[in-house]
Amino acid sequence: MTESQTFECEVGGRSLTIETGKLAGQAGGAVTVRYGDTVVLVTACIGKEPREGVDFLPLTVDYEERLYAAGKIPGGFIRREGRPSQEATLAGRLTDRPLRPLLPKAWRNDIQLINTILSADQENDPDILAVIGSSAVLSISDVPFDGPVSAVHIGYIDGKLVLNPTLVQLEDSLLDLVVASTKKAIVMVEAGAQETSEDIVTQAIKFGHEANQ
Repeated sequence: MTESQTFECEVGGRSLTIETGKLAGQAGGAVTVRYGDTVVLVTACIGKEPREGVDFLPLTVDYEERLYAAGKIPGGFIRREGRPSQEATLAGRLTDRPLRPLLPKAWRNDIQLINTILSADQENDPDILAVIGSSAVLSISDVPFDGPVSAVHIGYIDGKLVLNPTLVQLEDSLLDLVVASTKKAIVMVEAGAQETSEDIVTQAIKFGHEANQ
């Protein structure tokens, strides 16, 4: 087990903490990311040998929701977790998109990133924590990675841009924008919005990139 290390900063008025060295010590990299009371465990496992017969980067990203994270018991007769939800699938893709371009195109060893939601406080969305945590585990793994990457949500509420609005605040937001970026550039933007001007969207993207620094 590697030595435990903790890194902490403030984002949007809340503490963001990344901790490594306590869980999943046999993985190629493992961190827990906490924002508010939302906690995500991210692990990376790397294949020892290149996979034969592939002409693409074999990166797999899993985003695993658990009902215990919200203090709930699975319904139904068997009382077991079901298949991944649509939201989990989309969150996995959200994590994949900013990271894949920063990995070597010629890399052929399997890379498996698993994001497990340990705690969901119903206020802070775990999806951006998966991006941040996945970037962190790749950075401490043996994979050449041109990161790190950070990600934030940007809302537009009552005429103001809001950094990482809570899930309740997003209900009143005209914009839900996710910006992922490195120190050098923006690498991914995803948004859902009501009718919003181009100027507001441009300001939100710039605001998100600055917050990622």
